[in-house]
Amino acid sequence: MLNYAVIFLIIALIAGILGFGVIAGTAASIAKVLFLIFLILFVISLLRGKRSV
Repeated sequence: MLNYAVIFLIIALIAGILGFGVIAGTAASIAKVLFLIFLILFVISLLRGKRSV
């Protein structure tokens, strides 16, 4: 999940440098969403891993 967020961030940076504003904005939005999903899943996995049965 984090890999996809980084890939979309790189696409957004390259598109922004080349002047493709709409593509850069879309890729940046997708990168943000994927990163937030990654953070939520990461926190959930940390909380589940600390349980002692």
